[in-house]
Amino acid sequence: MRNTSHMQTLPVWRSILFVPAVSQRFVDSALRQPADLLQIDLEDSVSPLHKAEARELAGGIADRFAAAGREVSVRVNRPWRLLVRDLEAVVRAAVLAIALPKIPDASFVLSVGEVLAELERERGLPQGHTRIIGMVEDAEGLSNMNAIASAHSRMVGLTVGAEDLAVSMRLAADDDGLYVPNVLAAAAARRSGILPGGFSGSVADHKDTDAFRARIRRARRLGFESAFCVHPSQVPIINEAFAPTPDEVADAARLLAEFERELSSGRAAFSYQGRMVDLPIVEQARLVLARHQTVVDRAHRN
Repeated sequence: MRNTSHMQTLPVWRSILFVPAVSQRFVDSALRQPADLLQIDLEDSVSPLHKAEARELAGGIADRFAAAGREVSVRVNRPWRLLVRDLEAVVRAAVLAIALPKIPDASFVLSVGEVLAELERERGLPQGHTRIIGMVEDAEGLSNMNAIASAHSRMVGLTVGAEDLAVSMRLAADDDGLYVPNVLAAAAARRSGILPGGFSGSVADHKDTDAFRARIRRARRLGFESAFCVHPSQVPIINEAFAPTPDEVADAARLLAEFERELSSGRAAFSYQGRMVDLPIVEQARLVLARHQTVVDRAHRN
């Protein structure tokens, strides 16, 4: 099991844009989008007849994206025979993570980690290079989320696959039906020190941008930090919602400045704008500024 006493440094991946591997149009378009992570898809957006073609294309697409300075992940397939072939095709320096769908339990993550380790050794990659974004998509996975989130040091994020979970649980793929599973996923992710990804609703609902914006803002209030995108129109909405606002950045900077003044006088706890401030609140302010700086640096690179 993962040792949660030594947490990894987490990436800032606000928007994760699905890019179907078999669509040249979408591949070309992806490089024009400001998504934090471009996720080459070998799973649901690829028909069974084109799985082999998608697998053959994925490595070249990943190398192209990485050469353009973009961060890359790949969503692989779940059945073991497809999964192993996918991993053999995509484990490489350009691919920072795989999105692993339909995870039933922690033992499945451990088995995938073993395959990844073997492939990394063969290809001269550092052990642990390929991280795992876990996707819980059925009732079994839902009941095992805490164990899944902490199953392996490669785990970097956890999200709920809304459509598949809705089928498994016989629930509506809307804000009400998906609220509890998403909150449980966020709690499991936080407990294990990995990224909580998602929102309460269907990722396929992209035409009503106002409704989508409200959904993502709610997700941030619930503690989420990232979300999958199926359409480029979702990317700027997600990026904005999961980034600190100018007011939050300014307030964090003022609070830290006041903390330094108080600390120089021998006080670690003090009153700031009508509220008591101690070290945990100071740490939150530091996280806000660090996240803001990462977002600014990425914008300059892209």
